[in-house]
Amino acid sequence: MSIAHGPETVVLKPSKPTSLLAALLLHPGTVVSTAYLLRAVWDEEPPATARAALQTCVLRLRRLFAKYGISATTIEAVPGGYRMHNDTETLDLVLFRTLTAQAGTAAGPGEELYRLREALSLWQGQPLANVASRMLHQDAVPALEQERLRVLERVCDLELAAGNCHQVLVDLYESARRHPVRERFTEQLIEALYRTGRQAEALAEYRTVRDRLRDELGIDPGPGLRRLELAILRAEDLTPAPPEPAPRALTARAATAVEAPALPAAPARPARAVLPVPAFAGREGDRRAMAARLTAADGPRLVVVSGAPGIGKSALARQTAHEVQDSFPGGVFTLQLAGPDGTAVGVEEAAGLLPEPGAGRRLIVLDGAAGAWQVLPLLPAAEDASVLVTSRRGLAAVVATHGGAVHRLDVLRSAEAYALLAGLVGTERIAAEPAAARELASVCGHFPLALRIAAGRLLTRPGLSVADCAAWLAEDPPARLALAEEARLSVPDVLGQALDALPEELRAAFLRLGAHAADEDLSAQESESILEQLVESGLLEDGPPGPYRLHDFLRIYARWHVRTHATAAVAAPH
Repeated sequence: MSIAHGPETVVLKPSKPTSLLAALLLHPGTVVSTAYLLRAVWDEEPPATARAALQTCVLRLRRLFAKYGISATTIEAVPGGYRMHNDTETLDLVLFRTLTAQAGTAAGPGEELYRLREALSLWQGQPLANVASRMLHQDAVPALEQERLRVLERVCDLELAAGNCHQVLVDLYESARRHPVRERFTEQLIEALYRTGRQAEALAEYRTVRDRLRDELGIDPGPGLRRLELAILRAEDLTPAPPEPAPRALTARAATAVEAPALPAAPARPARAVLPVPAFAGREGDRRAMAARLTAADGPRLVVVSGAPGIGKSALARQTAHEVQDSFPGGVFTLQLAGPDGTAVGVEEAAGLLPEPGAGRRLIVLDGAAGAWQVLPLLPAAEDASVLVTSRRGLAAVVATHGGAVHRLDVLRSAEAYALLAGLVGTERIAAEPAAARELASVCGHFPLALRIAAGRLLTRPGLSVADCAAWLAEDPPARLALAEEARLSVPDVLGQALDALPEELRAAFLRLGAHAADEDLSAQESESILEQLVESGLLEDGPPGPYRLHDFLRIYARWHVRTHATAAVAAPH
């Protein structure tokens, strides 16, 4: 605590008058009872002469105020206690709370951030550092600190929403270290690291706080931190959308519009910076070819990425969009054409979500298309843009009518799968067991989805060796390659969803094909029509003039599916 008068500032010494002043200033403008003041000044049982001594302390404070030009009536004796009248000009705590309240009614995030930063600048060092009262340190200081931390959390939220991730890192590092059990700071730090391309550091921060909470408190991280870890493992875009504008009162002009309604315009979807996919590995040839097609000056700028479920279509599309986004001053817009449960978004709804034409060249990413029927109606509205579509289907009707290129993805090569594991889990940990890492990639069938799930298991179990993880997963890969918190990071859920979407005839054919050896001629097992439909569904590869081919990992899944469902049928009551 200090008193400032013009250019002169006096830091008060720890004393009973200082404790009394602190107790009054913590309750500006309100009556503070004599009993409370006695406890604040003497902590333990006050002496018999405490009330007289309290009056002496008040007198000494009034003399001190007079010395520095402060009115002697600042401390007012009232029935039951004392009161100090303070305002924004005389007490920083009042100014802090006033600025915080003004921020809550600010016209926009910029003004709110300015007010809150101004409020935080009033804090200098530890509150009540030169106050001797134990009671005030136990009761008042924690509450003051909570006020400050709430404001700091809000400041960091606003900075992250504005995209100022680099600028806020220093505040977040310090706050997360000083307040390790206040998980919101750790969430913000991890988000800032991830959005600045430091995915490995973000995951390392999560592991650090998880281990600390378990070791010191015996608890797991809260749902916010767990969701954030999964979002990073799924390579989600964490860039927040701009805040919605506040509703405005109906003006005369708006009333005219009500009288003569027009068709509602499709809501524009704000473009966001496309972040790189964490630890993305491989697909160099596809990325170069896709970038050249999308940024071409003439000719069709349409690219379709197709392939089996879990093969990495969305990740490739996002990574490519990240790499070419500077060529699209009009923005990059992503539209999810499938819900979390796999259900397709209706054509009319999807059309309403397309961005309005604007200045500058645009890139539109249509992710998870269920078929040509969903894409074709959207292309006329996107004719001035480059379009990147992902789908399990080849969408031959789309490229046949609009031109473009199809990239059918295969599994990762061995070196690419190894690089993906190293990027996710950490180079040192994977390099310490290179043979085991290659075995783990093989168990995962070199499928990016399975590799990311395996990496998630290793990251959440730092004591687990890569060899032990590979051996455990190899005992039952389809069942064990799943993270319980998220269906989209579960092989049984993702592949089961794809299988359930098939007609019964195709589903039965796929399961029958899984029973055959890898070198068998699949064309002798099913009709060409059935096989072609499975290729189109993303569950079978190649075909005439070459042989049809089933991914080894999908074959393992088909056998597991038949086995587990047969067991369930036997176990079911009759």
